[in-house]
Amino acid sequence: MRWLADECVDASLVRHLRATGHDVASTAETAAAATDAEILVQAQIEGRLLLTEDKDFGDLVFRRGQSVPGVVLLRIDPAKHELKAIRLSVAIDRFGENLFGRYTIIEEARFRGRSLPK
Repeated sequence: MRWLADECVDASLVRHLRATGHDVASTAETAAAATDAEILVQAQIEGRLLLTEDKDFGDLVFRRGQSVPGVVLLRIDPAKHELKAIRLSVAIDRFGENLFGRYTIIEEARFRGRSLPK
């Protein structure tokens, strides 16, 4: 799966995704000063799911109508690095390619999501 990891995503999580065969571009490595709007444009152009811990992307997508292939928002305590990797892996196994076209929220005990505007 193709991912764009926002700069707020732990480097260990980026490494985990890469180690499990995912194609991951990281804004921390390539565009650390990019705005949220620029990050969404990059994800759209490259056809990547956006992985973030920043709730502001919801406003850009739902209120301002900015397009993106899909957003996965991690809402797990930042100190729980291993749990983030576990929950993300479970979400990928459960939803797979259906993460595209959706705004998915990953929490410690549940997943929530909704379809992105067309």
